[in-house]
Amino acid sequence: MAQNPYLSSQLSRISRPSEQLRSIVRLPGPFAELPRHPILYNHPSPIHPLPSLSVNPQSPNHPRINIYAKREDHGSPLACAGNKYRKLEYIVPDILSSTPTYHYHEHHPTTLKLDGPATILVTEGAIQSNHTVQVAALARTLGLKAIVLLSRGTGGGLRASQNRDSFLRSGNVQINRLIGAEVRILNEGDPAAIDANPILEELRASGERPYWIPGGASLHALGGLGYARAAFEIEMQELELNLEGSGRFDYIFVACGSGSTVGGLLAGFKLGETGPRQVIGVLNSPTKPRSYHADRVLSFARRAAAQIGFDGNDRPNAEQTIAMDDVRLEDRFVGTGYGVLDVETTEAMRIMAQSESIILDPVYTAKVARAMMHWVREDKIQEFARQRGLEDVNILFIHTGGQAALGAYADVI
Repeated sequence: MAQNPYLSSQLSRISRPSEQLRSIVRLPGPFAELPRHPILYNHPSPIHPLPSLSVNPQSPNHPRINIYAKREDHGSPLACAGNKYRKLEYIVPDILSSTPTYHYHEHHPTTLKLDGPATILVTEGAIQSNHTVQVAALARTLGLKAIVLLSRGTGGGLRASQNRDSFLRSGNVQINRLIGAEVRILNEGDPAAIDANPILEELRASGERPYWIPGGASLHALGGLGYARAAFEIEMQELELNLEGSGRFDYIFVACGSGSTVGGLLAGFKLGETGPRQVIGVLNSPTKPRSYHADRVLSFARRAAAQIGFDGNDRPNAEQTIAMDDVRLEDRFVGTGYGVLDVETTEAMRIMAQSESIILDPVYTAKVARAMMHWVREDKIQEFARQRGLEDVNILFIHTGGQAALGAYADVI
């Protein structure tokens, strides 16, 4: 499939960072030297206040709680913008390399090298995976083919649906097909849902050069770099917003699925110079215990930290810099299953839609919003302010996209 020259030139024009932005979002070396292919707009994804959810108590003994949203769902001109495009920006240079390095499946690190740039991207996810749509859209933009493997057995969204046929056709599944990806729906227990190597070998035998991107891109060696860069972007936006209180976001709430979004943020803020923030990763699946996710996040954070400069001569070792105490995960709002909406999470979606006109997705951001609103009602944030003598606490909710999945949940909402 030939790359569309006009589309490529237009995307490059739209996405190429302006000189002004280059002068604001400063990345220290060697981070600034890492190759990155622009997929996002040439301006940061916007941050705006959520006045209806913010808290302005009359009592002088209680802090004002200022809540903002960072709109990663408005971050790219490509289909169904969300947090995966930011990760993919650092993976594209390897995809287009004449000798790709990280193209293999994690269960079978192959010694087979691709004899040129990739010709087809292959990825995986749950039936309503946001990640697969963003990989498929990227493939089309690069002039590549795409295969997405959607597993019936991942999570409980399909099992909970009252109309399973519709769930298998609508939402992100429909968009994947509209984009032109080949969609393969795998049954529960299908070997390909665990190990995609037979599919990759099939493609190689047919003359393709397949590039494997694991679900969520977290297990990809470069998966944490995008959100390490986002931390510097947020620091720049904090200055522009002229925040009250500490002058920065004291709490940042973000979904924690595969883990590298949280891990990248931790690494980026550690490398930054403007002080600590409490990044709260909100888990969205009860399948694994919190300790399992915490170990993954810590591993991703340290890997990203080493890549962006922590193991250099003028920086401490990543393992010394980022510890388990830095990993803060919230697991009280996982619900009954990945992709399964419960009454409380649906209510959080309703509150956000009717108070701020923001549409959340049913799998990730709805649970993040629910957790954030619960924390605001608890005394923990107020105690944080009292200990530091702050009259204002600033909270950032990162909206990672995913609204396209709503169509598959029509029988629930």
